[in-house]
Amino acid sequence: MSNESDHLVQIDLTPEYKRNLRELSKKYRQIRLDTQPVIEQIQAGNFIGDRIPGMGEDYIILKVRVKNSNIQKGKSAGYRMIYQIESPLSVLLLTIYSKSDRTDISLNEIRSIIAEFDESQ
Repeated sequence: MSNESDHLVQIDLTPEYKRNLRELSKKYRQIRLDTQPVIEQIQAGNFIGDRIPGMGEDYIILKVRVKNSNIQKGKSAGYRMIYQIESPLSVLLLTIYSKSDRTDISLNEIRSIIAEFDESQ
């Protein structure tokens, strides 16, 4: 009998991700429901999104668009979830932000989020 949880990808959250999620949830009530399907896909090992270039070979960082169902504008105006594939069975959710609040995230910001998380371990 195979246990499904054997194959689930372990997902960790950085302090930055938790902070941002908490802040965004005050403004966008549906954010946890909106991100759930994406998190479930990642847990199933389906690493969706586009790889962010410029982080070096050692870092596999992806950015995925998430629909914001609190605004009627489609995915392009929704959230961006940034995550790191640490191994085939381990993913770190780095940050999430609303595209309507900010346009993009810099490589330096991503690096400092990873550094902050590594220090907290």
